[in-house]
Amino acid sequence: MTAPPLTWLYVPGDRPHVVAKALAAGADVVVVDLEDAVAPDRKDYARSATAELLSSPQPVPVHVRVNALDGPLAAGDLAAVAALPGLSGLRLAKVTSPEQIVRTAESSVPCSGDALGVYALLESALAVERAHAIASAHPALRGIALGEADLRADLGVREDAGLDWCRSRVVVAARAAGLPPPPQSVHPDIRDLEGLAASCARGRTLGFLGRAAIHPRQLPIIERAYLPTAREIEEAETIVKAATTEQGAQALPSGRFIDAAVVATAHRTLSLAHRR
Repeated sequence: MTAPPLTWLYVPGDRPHVVAKALAAGADVVVVDLEDAVAPDRKDYARSATAELLSSPQPVPVHVRVNALDGPLAAGDLAAVAALPGLSGLRLAKVTSPEQIVRTAESSVPCSGDALGVYALLESALAVERAHAIASAHPALRGIALGEADLRADLGVREDAGLDWCRSRVVVAARAAGLPPPPQSVHPDIRDLEGLAASCARGRTLGFLGRAAIHPRQLPIIERAYLPTAREIEEAETIVKAATTEQGAQALPSGRFIDAAVVATAHRTLSLAHRR
């Protein structure tokens, strides 16, 4: 079982020196942003600089977040990067319909000829309402996630807990569509590492797996929060060993009852534990 990424580091596409540093920062995926992180008068430069970077393979998976699909820039972004050998995935900003996923997936073919992984960012009330339809729109879609800054603005939410229903909705939609658990949205205060850790712990209880980051200092906090603890690893090993010895539902000496679902969860825990 291959463990999914835990850390997704966003970097602005118009700052190639920052992108170069990000590639060596230890993130599982580097996301070069052509959208919100780039000023309007820097969009063309960001696109060309990113295309130059992706003209050759990269040491870690690199995704590109293109501009909103219903705007004037997305088509040019996709044309510039989709077929380049250094691109591992496309992150689609402000998705609102399954049709957007289908059109992008069918028009974006990488140089290898294989399907290019597409990831949808849900950033509005309409997108959240259509979460499952979007998540199941096309086989090339590899994941969905919330864009919480825009979603907060759309909903007028002031307190963090006001987004919990949307978060759970997206987690359920992803799993119902057979996608990996979604990563959390970014924690915007790069100095608030204690708050980041607490937020990650909360996200884990909601069913998220991993998180987007906007600074390398956030990466170890996210990874530590989402990697299983020593106790969780020990419990998982005990469960897998018991299931290997005896098939079917059973009670462990500790009194804990295990069945196929518990064993599957234990395998996922060990996959995460052994990911590096």
